[in-house]
Amino acid sequence: MASIIFYEKPGCTNNTRQKVLLAAAGHTVLAKNLLTEPWTRERLLQFFGNRPVAEWFNRAAPKVKSGEIIPEELDADMALAMMRAEPILIRRPLIEVDNRREVGFDIAVIDAWLGLGKMPADDLEGCPKGHKAKPCP
Repeated sequence: MASIIFYEKPGCTNNTRQKVLLAAAGHTVLAKNLLTEPWTRERLLQFFGNRPVAEWFNRAAPKVKSGEIIPEELDADMALAMMRAEPILIRRPLIEVDNRREVGFDIAVIDAWLGLGKMPADDLEGCPKGHKAKPCP
C-alpha cells in the first residue's frame, strides 16, 4: 500500500470522501492544506503534466464560477501566476506518491495507479453542492 501526500482544501466534502476511500483501500494518507502550501511554478507543473491549462483549474472556485476567470483563455504562465496568488483556483486534490504526481480525482486513473478496492458509485471530483451553492468555508 502507498503513502500518499494529499493536498486538499480543509473542510471540502469531496476531499474528505476521497481520503476516506484511499484509507479504506489500505493507503496511508498525509493530508496537507493546498491553500497554505508555498507553491512554486515548477512544483505546480509537476502535478499538471501534459494536461491542457484549462484542466488545471478548480471549476468550483468563485472566480471561475462567476466567469471572472475563464481557464480556456489563459496560457500556462498566466494560469500559474494566478494560482500562486490564489491557490483556491488549483484543481484538487493534488496527489503525490513517490515520484508521481496527479491533479484531480479521476477514479479510473487513481484506481489503476494506487488501487481503490471498492469503487464509489458517484463522482468524487465535482462539487456535490452544485455551482449555485455558497462555497464551503
